[in-house]
Order: sequence, then structure tokens, then C-alpha cells
Amino acid sequence: MDTSKVVGEKIKSLRESKQISVEELAQRSGLSTEQIERIEKNIDLPSLAPLIKIARVLGVRLGTFLDDNTELGPAVCRKADATDTISFSNNTTQSRKHMQYHSLAKSKADRHMEPFVIEVEASAQEQFVLSSHEGEEFIFVMSGTMEINYGKTTYLLEAGDSIYYDSIVPHHVHAYKDEPAKILAVIYTPT
Repeated sequence: MDTSKVVGEKIKSLRESKQISVEELAQRSGLSTEQIERIEKNIDLPSLAPLIKIARVLGVRLGTFLDDNTELGPAVCRKADATDTISFSNNTTQSRKHMQYHSLAKSKADRHMEPFVIEVEASAQEQFVLSSHEGEEFIFVMSGTMEINYGKTTYLLEAGDSIYYDSIVPHHVHAYKDEPAKILAVIYTPT
């Protein structure tokens, strides 16, 4: 299944079920009408910041766009079963995607955190657009080196390093020096 198409379809379905127009969703989320339409039509893969803003307006968890399951007990994610991924962009127009997200709790209903193993593709880009959203993020670098632009500070994290930060501060997460990396990330967004 192409999970990148699921996100746009779910956003449109939720928006319509709540009788919210594209224009209202755009205004309330701070995004453009064109951006909402392109996301819903699966033309653009959004970065996490716009997805979180859309989720807040629709009154759902970020994970709602990624899963359909309603497991009330603990969610176990076996390595052999962790093949479903979703891709997100890095806020650049020339890049359709740069991160492959492997959800570690997509079967857990009513969760407040979104844990992922993320494969971060190499990027030769040197300038990044910082974004912000409500919530908190925790990143543990499993392999490679990550660069985190956080406000006016830049952090380089190598395998074994971690960072925990408030997502409201403008930030950008990417692989360092055109080398791929792999991270464990836990994202919390209030609903």
C-alpha cells in the first residue's frame, strides 16, 4: 500500500466529515488553500509541522493520519512486521521526500506520543526552512550524524546522542553532510 496517498485521503475525509471547507482549514491552520488542496490530492507530501497544524484544527492526533487500528492494550511492533512506512518532505519545493517514517505504535489507540524509527536520506542542501508546532520531540541517533537547527543554535548529534526539545521553537532536523542517518524519534503533540 502507498501510505503517502493515505495521508491526503484521510485529511480530506476528516475535513469533510467535520464539515470544514478547504478555505476554513487553511485559515485556521495558517496554511494556504493551495497547500491544503495539494496535500489532499497527494501532490505534495507535507512536513510534520503542517500535518500537526492540520491535526489540531481537525481535533485529531497526528497518528490518526497514519493508522486505522484501535488496540487498547499495549502495542507490540515486531521488526519483521515494521515494513509500512510513510514519507515526509523537508519543506523544500525541489524535494518530494527526505524521511521514511516507520511507526512503532500505529496499532495503539488513544496514544499521546508518536514513536518512529526514521531513515533520513542524504541531502546536499545547505539552507533549511525552520518550522514550529505545539508539542515536544525526542530524537536518539541510531546511526550517522544528524544536524538539528533549533532557534539560532545548531546541534550536531552522532550515533548514541539524543536531544529533547520544545517543538514550538522553530527547528529543522536533517542528515549532516550529505550522509544518510537513522534515528528514533518520539513526537508529542497536544490535541
